[in-house]
Amino acid sequence: MKFPAPIAVQEIARLIGAKLVGNVNSPVTGINEIHKVEPGDLVFVDHPKYYDKCIHSAATFIIINKETNFPEGKALLIVEQPFEAYQTVIRHFRPFEPANKMISDSAVIGEGCYIGPNVFIGHHVTIGRNCRIFPNVTILDHCIIGDNVIIQAGTVIGSDAFYYNTKKDREVWYKRMESGGRVVIEDDVEIGANCTIDRGVSHDTLIGRGTKMDNLIQIGHDTVVGKNCLFASQVGIAGASTIEDGVILWGQVGVSKTLTIGANAVVLAQSGVPASLEGGKTYFGYPAEDASVKKREIVWIKRIPEIWEKIKGLK
Repeated sequence: MKFPAPIAVQEIARLIGAKLVGNVNSPVTGINEIHKVEPGDLVFVDHPKYYDKCIHSAATFIIINKETNFPEGKALLIVEQPFEAYQTVIRHFRPFEPANKMISDSAVIGEGCYIGPNVFIGHHVTIGRNCRIFPNVTILDHCIIGDNVIIQAGTVIGSDAFYYNTKKDREVWYKRMESGGRVVIEDDVEIGANCTIDRGVSHDTLIGRGTKMDNLIQIGHDTVVGKNCLFASQVGIAGASTIEDGVILWGQVGVSKTLTIGANAVVLAQSGVPASLEGGKTYFGYPAEDASVKKREIVWIKRIPEIWEKIKGLK
């Protein structure tokens, strides 16, 4: 999540009650989670296991619960509860705004759009030209919709991320992380009925230009979908994954988190993708592997009873 304007790191430190150590001259440009950080970003870490990864990430500013060594040019903001400090920053720069009407006065809707009955459009939403938004669609705060986009009935754009801070030494193990990101849908995208596309935790969930999605599809937080992809019904993609241009996912494909599917890959129906896949190939099964290899394996598996009978006959 980028701030409206760069903020002095001293102001952030005052906001969260942090001790500031290190670079106090560079401004903070945004807040992000570890998978998406960029220079100028603020990030948090609250477990020694992840100190090194976080401190040596692209982030310039680290909210942390212990003073430790860090590279030159960075700064630590030391607090007792980094997670709660992160939540404070998100709530300050992207506060919850209750809705009091179906289409917010702050929403911007381009020329030539059809907005169906019972469509909800939240605060600070931007919708481009010549879009068709069918009945009972929900587009939540800060989302951006491009030109010539079609969203079929019942779809929800911009729900909070399914993303929790987990600690089992407290009464409530799972504490929801505030979602400060957006959903950005580029031009010429078509989204089927009853789909759900979650906003980023602190970055954007992106659907690239020309991508087409069937009904009943779930896209997790911070996922980046490339241009001209094709997803069939009941595809589910977990958070912070990257689906490159031209990828086809057939029905009921499940994709795990923080991985990449390379450009122009095809994943056949009911496959599961637990790790990154190279582009330009066709995959099948669980774990998803080269489809030609997987199909030969299935043939041999079916022959196991026959082979076993032959083995017994040789005894």
